[in-house]
Amino acid sequence: MSFRRCDKGRRALTVLVITLILLVQPADVYAQSSSHDVLILVYHRFSARETDSTTVRPQTFLAQISFFEENGFRIVPLSDVLAWHAGVQDNLPPRALALTVDDGHRSVYEVLWPMLKAHPVPITLFIYPSATSNASYAMKWDELRTLAGTGFFDVQSHTYWHPNFKTERKRLTPEAYSRFAHDQLHPSRQRLESELKHPVRLLAWPFGIYDRQLEDIARDEGYTNGFSLDARPVTPRENPMALPRYLMTQRCATACLRGMLRDAQNHHD
Repeated sequence: MSFRRCDKGRRALTVLVITLILLVQPADVYAQSSSHDVLILVYHRFSARETDSTTVRPQTFLAQISFFEENGFRIVPLSDVLAWHAGVQDNLPPRALALTVDDGHRSVYEVLWPMLKAHPVPITLFIYPSATSNASYAMKWDELRTLAGTGFFDVQSHTYWHPNFKTERKRLTPEAYSRFAHDQLHPSRQRLESELKHPVRLLAWPFGIYDRQLEDIARDEGYTNGFSLDARPVTPRENPMALPRYLMTQRCATACLRGMLRDAQNHHD
């Protein structure tokens, strides 16, 4: 057999081996090589009058969103970000922006939704059920059902009554703390699913507080993803139980927004 024929055989074998390796690679390998700018924003309250540090005026909200759109970002459902992050499916544009709103403040129904009705966009709401239909500042269950029924609002969990897990850990014994965490995560998911008739698998950590034990408890309770307040873009290698989000405030003007763009450009793997 000639050396030329041997070389051809080796090359063919090498190509075959490489092809087989690529075929058996897990899906998340492809996600790791995906090149996207992905930002998740989190809002809380909307009002023409600033009542606290998390209140954003309607015109400020619209200006912030317009800034991202003018810089090439497209608003996408949070579920598309999660599918990309998990390596399941990549439907993201080169620059993707997901919107979330925490706490279930009534201004979501009274201010945000009327503002967006003409041009609706997908938004994920993270709700703590203890306040719903109880606290004066919170939405009612019927209002949440109305929003969910539009097809643009996805309602997910923010624990049952928004505790400070650091404070509770100091106050409770390890066993009592574990029970407390379970009692925050299980009833919240159960109540939301019962009231809204759709699956609840996502969890926003109150005050952005999380740790390995809380992540494990969340998984035990059926949650697939958690969301923090760590201010940075989402990359494929992020911890799925603590995906970062930018906290949006009235003070976040052009310099703040440009900083997010720089972050996105500098966070490619």
